[in-house]
Amino acid sequence: MPVAPPSPSLKRLPPGTWVVLAWCGGMAFTFLLRLRLPGEWHPAMRPAAQFFRWDGLVDMALATALVAACGALLRRRPLPALVLVLAASVFGTLPLGVAEIPLPQFLAAEVAVFLIAAERPRGTGVVAVVMALATLGAYLAVRLMCGWPIGVSSETAVALTTVIAWLLGNSVRESREHAEQLRARAATQAVSDERLRIARELHDMVAHSIGVIALQAGAARRVIGTQPERARDALGEIETAARQTLSGLRRMLGGLRGPGQGRPASPGPLETAPLEPGAGLAGVDRLAATTTQAGVRVDVRRLGEPRPLPPEIDVSAYRIVQEAVTNVVRHAGTASCRVSIDYRDDEVRIEVLDDGRGGDSGDGYGLIGMRERVGVLHGTFAAGPRPEGGFRVEARLPVPAGVR
Repeated sequence: MPVAPPSPSLKRLPPGTWVVLAWCGGMAFTFLLRLRLPGEWHPAMRPAAQFFRWDGLVDMALATALVAACGALLRRRPLPALVLVLAASVFGTLPLGVAEIPLPQFLAAEVAVFLIAAERPRGTGVVAVVMALATLGAYLAVRLMCGWPIGVSSETAVALTTVIAWLLGNSVRESREHAEQLRARAATQAVSDERLRIARELHDMVAHSIGVIALQAGAARRVIGTQPERARDALGEIETAARQTLSGLRRMLGGLRGPGQGRPASPGPLETAPLEPGAGLAGVDRLAATTTQAGVRVDVRRLGEPRPLPPEIDVSAYRIVQEAVTNVVRHAGTASCRVSIDYRDDEVRIEVLDDGRGGDSGDGYGLIGMRERVGVLHGTFAAGPRPEGGFRVEARLPVPAGVR
């Protein structure tokens, strides 16, 4: 039978609330033990003389107030909050007439030890468990000095459960730290992979430009003596291609030198092999047709005057559209999305909108990969849920003045 996921309201409960709930549960259990329940000949435990007197009730009320104060203070100052709940366990035990601090009275303290060990550094957790065990030992020592009997066996069991609570909390903290280390390591490796992929595409574009230069140079050499005008045109093409290639190299290599963080998306169903030299936004219509055939309609809208872009901007713009549409297919749960390509004077603006239940999350690998590409080109990137529903991805890639 499938297990229902925990309620979101339970996930949002602050740590101090769990301590208060544990105390209330322990107090309820304490009262039930001292009442004759249906089917019983007598209560499981005899109440002490002061249990139902005003002084015993005052002690219990004071203990409950201390636990409430602990719940309010636990997140900001965990060790002072633990002192309050330990004092509450002592005050809550006084009216019971027992020889040790029972487990129901110490349950809230154990929950506090668990939470401190799980959410705070190791040293703080060690101090917390030592304080709890010292309280148990001090309670027995005071009774012993007063000549009263003590419950060593019962108190040892409470001490063992306290140590177990600390061990569980410490394990939770170590597991979380290990997971964070793995995520950081994977993110670093994945960014290196993404940058290598960008470098391969840059290599393809540079190779294409050098090929064009070689062809034009060969043509100019052949006709320079007989058709100087054609040779002059060929040399102009060589100069233009060389300048654009050098400009693109400076921009992209300057961005690739800086350290990055995050993880790009793993290849999805819409991702292809590295683009052919010279390909880019011209392939968006083909991508839209492929995605539409797969079941998600992609409406493409172009604004402004389309014009040739530097190869590194053209390819990166296509990759951003490709990844954003892939996220719609994977995560949005919608039948359509809209892609806008706005050619402005000083930039190209890419926007992908959908009306689904939300795309890749803010920490998603696909979004981080897109942000990495935009950062390399010194652009701006934004992604997040839309107020009216759905998800929005926007990238602005600046276009150098020489190629506008």
